[in-house]
Amino acid sequence: MPLARAFAVALFGIDGKVVEIEADVGGGKPKTQLIGLPDTALNEAKERVRAAIRNSQLEWPNQLVTLGLSPAALPKGGSSYDLALACAVLVAANLVPPGQLADTVLIGELALDGRIRPVRGVLPGLLAARREGLRRAVVPVATLPEAALVSDIEVLGAKRLEDVIGWLRGDDGRLSRPGPPPSQLDAVAADLADVLGQPEARWALEVAAAGGHHLLLMGPPGTGKTMLAQRLPGLLPRLNHDQALEVTAIHSIAGALTPESPLITVPPFVAPHHSASVPALVGGGVGMAKPGAISRAHHGILFVDEACEFGASRLESLRTALEAGEIHLARRDGVARYPARFQLVLATNPCPCAPPRERDCTCSPHARRRYLTRLSGPLLDRVDLRVRMRPITAMSTAEGTAPESTAVVRERVAHARQRAAERWSSHGWHTNAEVPGPFLRREFGLPRPTTALLDRSLASGALTARGADRTLRVAWTLSDLANADRPDSDHVAAALEFRDRRAA
Repeated sequence: MPLARAFAVALFGIDGKVVEIEADVGGGKPKTQLIGLPDTALNEAKERVRAAIRNSQLEWPNQLVTLGLSPAALPKGGSSYDLALACAVLVAANLVPPGQLADTVLIGELALDGRIRPVRGVLPGLLAARREGLRRAVVPVATLPEAALVSDIEVLGAKRLEDVIGWLRGDDGRLSRPGPPPSQLDAVAADLADVLGQPEARWALEVAAAGGHHLLLMGPPGTGKTMLAQRLPGLLPRLNHDQALEVTAIHSIAGALTPESPLITVPPFVAPHHSASVPALVGGGVGMAKPGAISRAHHGILFVDEACEFGASRLESLRTALEAGEIHLARRDGVARYPARFQLVLATNPCPCAPPRERDCTCSPHARRRYLTRLSGPLLDRVDLRVRMRPITAMSTAEGTAPESTAVVRERVAHARQRAAERWSSHGWHTNAEVPGPFLRREFGLPRPTTALLDRSLASGALTARGADRTLRVAWTLSDLANADRPDSDHVAAALEFRDRRAA
């Protein structure tokens, strides 16, 4: 009997590797053995595949069946290999011809009755298959809209193993092809006009949106911290095609995609609860790590509400990703890499009792200090804009002073972002927040009189070198919003003022 081959994909974070599945039938007593470092779920595939083939009106070979997964040293796990294993066995048993499998990747979990169930990670799996030269894919029909996002690869959808068998025998009509892409309906964004007062915080939100800067909002409860954070996505531009694919791939692995809206085109907004664990924030799990909140917020916003309730260890786990823009998670089966270039928005009360008016606070100075020190100096040093919220004193605005809407502010943000993108386009950066400090000081250095206040802050120890770099980035954003060619001393002073504001 011939040695049969089929192809599947192993995922390590958003990176994939094509796995060659070899099936050999004969040479010993009836038995099925799976070799190539399978995990428990994959090792159980032997029984799922055997039952699915029997319930598809075909006989399982009554001989020794050896299934090898190559590269052999690569750990493999999950149920997405089932369909490829079944097809390899059928070819090796001379039950179907091998021709269609030559350049086809097969992804899907098999039910015992032969149904093909959807699995996570179809999009990054097909991107990996395309990179390695495969030109066709058979996936569960439920994931067909997601799979169709990958260009230059023919995508077919199957409901049952019987359909795939018919296709392998030459009946092309047994498999489904992608329909027209579903229309992307943007959710109705909350409007900035709903936020009462808070002119400083609204301005900081606009600066954060224009430059991609991190933001801290501090104030009593009910001052609009959460409302402002929720309105930040409405100020940001839509994701470009490459960004959308990258974000969608992460959400595919996390199992957060829907067939109705398979492509994520708007910046994601992720708001973990303050009881979330470190693995929930940065990613984790047994075997191969799954993406956490920071990766699901890639190219979007991570909103940490009630930040001081999170605890120091969970907040400190964000620091590496804030600098590197990605996270590497080592687990038993390998190292998973997930992008995590997000915009951080922190919101917190100034003390544990959090009265509407600070004069009514019953906390001791020690209690206030202990509460706020959960936001460590190194973490705050990475936050560009810090704003103190004012208590709301009236439920209506003065006549003729209606707050600006999201549409008005978004237009200014788009103009400032365009200026920054044109300035940094030759270097691959899109926002001022992405520009490395050394490059900003060397290639776009400002005159000494402009940075005199910054130099004095550095000399006095009031500002770190990292803080100085971040202040320069904010100054460039302020100059973009003001349509200035370069920041002047007023822009630098205003940027430094955003950092100098004290939390208590």
